[in-house]
Amino acid sequence: MPRIFFIILVALAAPAQADVYAYAGADGVAHYTNAPDTSATGGGLYRRISSLLEEAGKNNRARAPAVKGNVAAFAPHIEQAAGEAGIDAALVHAVITAESGYNPAAVSRTGAQGLMQLMPETAKRYAVKDVFDPQQNIRGGTRYLRDLLDMFDNNIELALAAYNAGENAVIRHGRKIPPYRETQAYVPKVMRLYSQYNAQL
Repeated sequence: MPRIFFIILVALAAPAQADVYAYAGADGVAHYTNAPDTSATGGGLYRRISSLLEEAGKNNRARAPAVKGNVAAFAPHIEQAAGEAGIDAALVHAVITAESGYNPAAVSRTGAQGLMQLMPETAKRYAVKDVFDPQQNIRGGTRYLRDLLDMFDNNIELALAAYNAGENAVIRHGRKIPPYRETQAYVPKVMRLYSQYNAQL
């Protein structure tokens, strides 16, 4: 894996809550997992990066720039998961962009992990065993987003507010966007990204 990637990761990453391993595939795209299996890499070597995250992290969230090609590389997983859930793929792209910037190793100070920043209980609810595996993370996050859309009558803004603040917060505030600064900024940001992705995809 290119050394520059690890330099960037160390410089910008936040504390991890579990061991994270990475290896570079033949296409040059970095792959992440918390359960390394060398048989899946064709002999490629995993490198443990969580210790680097722990040492370097002072920011709220690990936001190392996405490895070049990540958006395109993960697009098939997004298309598949979105199709299975009956969600516009552009919306999933928008959520991932806002949540992790397409960094599969992103970890928030509250414990949210991976591309779609799943909390441990959410990952467990949707049977995501390896939150740092992009395909599993995307599928779990997309299924959660589908359930939120169903819960709030396909109101995208309320579903996004629930994704950010929790469904109970939206319900407590009269099924409206909660008056939290982060959520109030998050919803319009994702909606703008959604519009941009709709125009591009």
